[in-house]
Amino acid sequence: MTASPLLDHLLARRTVLVTGKGGVGKTTVAAGLARAAAAKGKRTLCAEVSYEKSATSPLAQALGTSAFHEEPRVLGENLEGVLLTPHAGHLQFLRDSLPVRMLADAAMKSAAIRRFLLAAPTLPEMGILYRLLDLLRRKARDGSPLHEVIVLDLPATGHALGLAQIPSSIIEVIRSGPIHNAVREGLEMLRDPAQTTCVVVTLPETLPVSEAIELAHGVRKYEVPLAAVVLNRVPHDPFTVEERVALDGMQLEPMRTLGARRVPRIDRAKAAKLRLLDLQIPVRSVPELGLETDIAAAVATALEGGP
Repeated sequence: MTASPLLDHLLARRTVLVTGKGGVGKTTVAAGLARAAAAKGKRTLCAEVSYEKSATSPLAQALGTSAFHEEPRVLGENLEGVLLTPHAGHLQFLRDSLPVRMLADAAMKSAAIRRFLLAAPTLPEMGILYRLLDLLRRKARDGSPLHEVIVLDLPATGHALGLAQIPSSIIEVIRSGPIHNAVREGLEMLRDPAQTTCVVVTLPETLPVSEAIELAHGVRKYEVPLAAVVLNRVPHDPFTVEERVALDGMQLEPMRTLGARRVPRIDRAKAAKLRLLDLQIPVRSVPELGLETDIAAAVATALEGGP
């Protein structure tokens, strides 16, 4: 698998955030990117955010297993999967902050404390962020990072903003101490273009593209590095320029002409890409895929492709 400048850029970062509106295929793109990274020899961790330990995992299913767990588990060569939960982040934070590990474990066994940590504003996001930091800090026996790349499939549009926006509010309120220091470290990681980058996934339709553009502007506003937009499920255009001119000159009856609905979809996809190019970042197209398609190869090919 030959890498491109864009794919190289993504795989050189410790954390790749994959975000987008629900239903646009971001989980498929995250899974494909993780497999592509593992195929390039990168020790890769594919992570999914969830607020429940027992939640179903579309990402795990896309990677050929039934569910992820709070501790990383091997999925294949150079590839592991993990579920990022506030609980795991809060527990690790308490273990790192309290002088006795038993105190942290005992605190997290309290139902009242767990409810408070999940219900209080900003604290769930802080738990997710601290858990990500904990995984990034882990080392292999030779001192190198245990996971060279963490591909993080974010749960919904705006969550990438929440990870950057909400901790900023914590820093403004809590000016010192372990919480301040942990949140500041997390924000520095998210905003460091040498460590982190973000990919926005969308569909080649008017509303999803409008939402993707709004999300991209938000990501930039909160200083999270933005690498590319992936335009997913792009219909194949089989026409040459001459064939399309001839087709446009025909008087077709849409209800009786085979493929008449496909032509407007092709046009909408082209218009969507033009709108996204105004963001002045790479836009890569992933075609509509059959059931037997190698998703990792398709995503890698899209990231390698031209404009």
